[in-house]
Order: sequence, then C-alpha cells, then structure tokens
Amino acid sequence: MSAHPSQASQKKLMVTGGAGFIGSAVVRHLIENTDHIVVNIDALTYAGNLESIAAVASSPRYHFEQADITNADAMTALFNKHQPDGILHLAAESHVDRSIDGPSAFMQTNIIGTYTLLEAARAYWSDLSDARKTAFRFQHISTDEVYGSLGETGLFTEETAYQPNSPYSASKAASDHLVRAWHHTYGLPVITTNCSNNYGPYHFPEKLIPLVILNAIEGKPLPVYGKGNQIRDWLYVEDHARALVLVHEQGAIGEVYNIGGHNEQRNIEVVQTICDLLEELKPEKPAGVAAYRDLITFVQDRPGHDQRYAIDASKIQRELGWTPMETFESGLKKTVQWYLDNSSWWQRVLGIVNC
Repeated sequence: MSAHPSQASQKKLMVTGGAGFIGSAVVRHLIENTDHIVVNIDALTYAGNLESIAAVASSPRYHFEQADITNADAMTALFNKHQPDGILHLAAESHVDRSIDGPSAFMQTNIIGTYTLLEAARAYWSDLSDARKTAFRFQHISTDEVYGSLGETGLFTEETAYQPNSPYSASKAASDHLVRAWHHTYGLPVITTNCSNNYGPYHFPEKLIPLVILNAIEGKPLPVYGKGNQIRDWLYVEDHARALVLVHEQGAIGEVYNIGGHNEQRNIEVVQTICDLLEELKPEKPAGVAAYRDLITFVQDRPGHDQRYAIDASKIQRELGWTPMETFESGLKKTVQWYLDNSSWWQRVLGIVNC
C-alpha cells in the first residue's frame, strides 16, 4: 500500500479532539502521509492546543471547527456542513488524577459526548446513499484502562472482561459500550481501538513523562507514586497515529483492535531512564543539582492505582500488518529531545493552565 492514496480514494474525515495529544498526531499524520481531507473538531479546553497542529494548519486539506461534542445541535450542523466519509473520535477527558478530583467533567465529555456524537452520526449516516453508507466508519478511540489491572503475568486481549477502576476508565468503558450498542442496535458501522499509554511530542505537561522532563530541567522534585512499581505498556504517539489510520482504512466493521507498544516499564524505570537521557542530552543542570536522579521523590500513591497494564497487540499485527516502529528507548530519546528543543510550546501551555 502506498503512503499516498490516489485521489480516487480521498476521503473527508472528521477528527474529534484533534488539538489534543493523540488527536493532533492523527491530524498531522493524515495531512502529511495521506491525501485525505481533515476536519478537526475540538472544544479547546485546557488539553487542546492549536500550536500542536501548526505544522499542517496551512494545508488546503485541513479545516478546524471549535465545538463541544456534547452540543447536539453543533454536532448535527457539522455533519451536515462537512458531509464526512468517516469520523475518528478521540475527544475525551483523559487524566486519571483529574477524574478522581472532579469526575463530573469525565461523565459529561466521555459518556454524554460520545452518546451525542453517536446520535448525530447515526442521523447523518442513515440519510447517505447506499454506497456512501457502506463506506462510512465511526471509529472510537479508547484505552486499555477499561480492562482494569493485571497481575504479574498475562496481557489484555480484545476479549478481556471490562473492570475499570477509576472514574476516568469507568467513563471510557461506558463510552465503549455505547459504541458497541449503536452498532448492534442500529447498524452504525463502528470500529473500536483500545491503546496502551502514549508518549511523545506535544504531550500535555502534567502527564508523567513530560512532567518528569520539565521538572528535572528546572531542578524540581520528580514525584513518583508509591514505590514506582506500577507497570505500563508505552506506545510512541506517532506509532499510534499510524495504527489508527490503518484501522480506519482497513479494519473490519464491529471489531475491536488493541494497540500496544510491546514496551512494559515500571514507572520508576521510566523516570530513571529520563534522568539518564538528560544527563546525556542536557548535562548542564540547575544550580544545586548534582545528578538528575537525585530529584526523584516518592509520594503517597493515588487511590485505586492499577498495578499493571499490558496489551496483546497480535490481532492488529496479524490482520492489518501493524507493528510499532519505535522502541521505548528510541521513542523516549526523541521525546526528551523534543521537549528540550520546544520550550516555547510547553511554556505557553503551562502559562495558560496556571492562569
């Protein structure tokens, strides 16, 4: 398959949450590596940043609409205006700590927002011609956290029972079930993907990897929950974007695809690796800091903290031929270097959040 589909295969795709971390990677990938037209729908909350898509915003194939997915009238109007061939639904509240402190926004965006979008899509899809109706796809992007926590062994598969343990993961589990129900009840052509922890450029600074990078270069403590023994499967965000577009174009209707990086790491190992990379990439340290690892500070664990996530991504590899291009080591080095090279981006983001 060529990197650039022919004009005959050009589609107009809606991407919700396209100014967020993963969404912006999808938008950039679509504009840079396909001929598809992209309509980015984002409410521009704290996690949305148009600077994350500045590199492709001037493309004639890119369009931006500021709108909230919980607004039914706005969603209906956007479907009617743009007449998309498919939608990649990434808009979500996604920070576990924020969900513990204030779950209401997660219920509203992740559950009510997904319901609103499904209904708008269903009404639009039902009026399409038979050919366009057959080609339409509603792709729902979810998380491995819906499966709960693993023991020392085992992997999450597409058949793993749901057992969410945080308000965030419960709200995403609910949205997954809504998508499934709209397919089985109404015939809406849906595909769901569940991914492991993402990392990479343009990641919101309060998440673990960017937080550790930025705190370290400013000489601040590097907070690690408990003893840092929680295990996550890390996926480079650009690998995830490639997988999502591949699933949209070649995935089977009604199917679920787990997307993982094959990179299990304990949180403490992630933090230590970042410290070691900074020793190499930014050896000049803040005053009073002898070694970046000296900044590691263990803090009280958060409530209901899942111990281990790990994805079995063999289905998407077997059926669609996708595997990650980045190892954790190569992807993390790229990520650290990106934050060192793009201080203006994260400084503005932090300035907006702290206002």
